[in-house]
Amino acid sequence: MAELQEIHLFPLHVVMFPGGRVDLQIFERRYIDLISHCMKTNTGFGVCLLKQGEEALQAGNKQTIHHTGTYAAIADWDQLENGLLGITIEGTGKFGVEKCWQDDSGVWKALVKFSDTDSVGSQLIPVDERFGGLADLLRQLQDHPLVERKRLNIDYNNLWDLGWRLSELIPVEIEKKQVLLELDDPWERIERLEQLVSSLANRR
Repeated sequence: MAELQEIHLFPLHVVMFPGGRVDLQIFERRYIDLISHCMKTNTGFGVCLLKQGEEALQAGNKQTIHHTGTYAAIADWDQLENGLLGITIEGTGKFGVEKCWQDDSGVWKALVKFSDTDSVGSQLIPVDERFGGLADLLRQLQDHPLVERKRLNIDYNNLWDLGWRLSELIPVEIEKKQVLLELDDPWERIERLEQLVSSLANRR
């Protein structure tokens, strides 16, 4: 059985997948301190989708989170023109939250169990020819300027990559993206994506 590990959490209105990149503006003191700690110790934090509440800490804002998230490493950082700290984070692996709490500063912490398979560096699963249409769709999505800017490293012949990137990029409700993240079987995820893409096509 995998050991539980204690990590910091960053609840967001975002579902992140392994290999994905997200840009964040950091302005709350609790998160400035967290990012400083992560850069000094060469560690990361977990990104979990908020079930309830807003991202910023404020009176009466009760946060609850989904218990499946993605661990993220800080890939780049800079001071933005507005004076805030900007960081780019990159997902490395999926985890499940066993227990979580907020410390005195308001930062979430959790005991988590990392997935043995749903992570960057997992053994490649070749993409079957029947999913060629999904691979073509992902190439089209990658050509969008906003996606190009992320500089994603995509292996189109790896079922893991195909499932992760399409889950991030297709225009479906965020709760459906969370369901895709929670799936442990990459074949089930790609088949679910096929259904979602077909549904989107039928709406046109």
